[in-house]
Amino acid sequence: MHALEKILAAASDRSSVSPGEIVNAKVSMAGVNDLYLQVIKSFRAMGGSRVREPSRVVFFLDHYAPAPTIQSAANQKVMREFAREQGIPHLFDINTGVCHQVLLEAGLILPGDLLVITDSHTTTHGALGAYGTGVGATDLASILVSGEIWLRCPEIVRIDLEGCVSPGTMAKDLVLYVLGRVGADGAINQAIEYTGSAVEQLPLEERMVLCNMAVEMGAETSYIVPSPEIIAYLRRLAPSREFQVPETSPGYQYAEVKWFSVAGLEPQVAVPHSVDTVMPVAGVPDTPVDQGFIGTCTGGRLHDLEVAARILRGRQVSPRCRLVLIPASSRVMLEAVKCGILQDLLTAGATISTPGCGPCLGAHQGVLAPGETCVSTSSRNFPGRMGSTEAAIYLASPATVAASMVTGRLTDPREFLFGTDACL
Repeated sequence: MHALEKILAAASDRSSVSPGEIVNAKVSMAGVNDLYLQVIKSFRAMGGSRVREPSRVVFFLDHYAPAPTIQSAANQKVMREFAREQGIPHLFDINTGVCHQVLLEAGLILPGDLLVITDSHTTTHGALGAYGTGVGATDLASILVSGEIWLRCPEIVRIDLEGCVSPGTMAKDLVLYVLGRVGADGAINQAIEYTGSAVEQLPLEERMVLCNMAVEMGAETSYIVPSPEIIAYLRRLAPSREFQVPETSPGYQYAEVKWFSVAGLEPQVAVPHSVDTVMPVAGVPDTPVDQGFIGTCTGGRLHDLEVAARILRGRQVSPRCRLVLIPASSRVMLEAVKCGILQDLLTAGATISTPGCGPCLGAHQGVLAPGETCVSTSSRNFPGRMGSTEAAIYLASPATVAASMVTGRLTDPREFLFGTDACL
């Protein structure tokens, strides 16, 4: 079996599972974000009175942090009250950050876990050696009642990325490149495992970007074998929990293997209005930019802020632009303060906002007006995703966003990085 199949088998108390089989699996952790008050309503409608396993439930108030409307404030109030009523110990309030980052920092998700959240980018946790998938309100409510979920064991596609990652190129560029060739429908209802020498070079923060955007290919979940360094890091985060990394059986037959050479890959960009319409940044016609956004579960970690600061240090955001920068968590923000990164970014002209999802969902903290253009580290560029349906969103790496803020136009970050002695 594949490691993901072993996770499903263990969670469903079976000796084995295979693609296409339906299993009833015990959930390691179930998460609800503040977009989904409907989870509580559905729980009540199902006759639920007590959450089956409160210690395996977590609430995140991250999409509207802090609440921008009376309705979002009221929704959050109900969620806080529900968590207290049910004895749910894990509630990450508006001062904490994006769900996928704070779960990692809290040591709540480890290799072999089965994680279900009302957020499609739960695939992110494949970088930890976990099975992470997103569901809707009704499915999550049923987990609150039963502690279990039914899942179809997916076919597994292996995406092999080979070659040394070039200076100026980040994980976002790698995954956009793959998306441009696989397509937004290239792995529907399947799982993606990322392998190869390029993946092995990446730190955890960058691996999370690859797994995050697996869902943009239609994948149910994703996986990267954790390195020894990552395993050691996770053991430090959760010293009281024992875990073993599930291993894929030798000779496992994947549904498909896709091989890509990324040696010498240029920085990439997804142009409006599709995640899989991708080309090199240097190949995009001259494009003025009104806003840059660095943040979200795809681009707001300390490594991302470090890269942006390296480019913006000693420079200024163009007068024609505004740069919105939102750390993925309060811990990331504190580390960025200690390192002087936030001071560099503020000095360059960035606007820093509360850790959370921010304008990624088009709700607040930097939404776009009609006719505006944004270059963003977020994961989607559909019309209306970050505000007006008449705005244009280009998806790119933190390096590309930072470089574009200096010039006021979509810009290849290598223009600012040649001569540096370290890869991003």
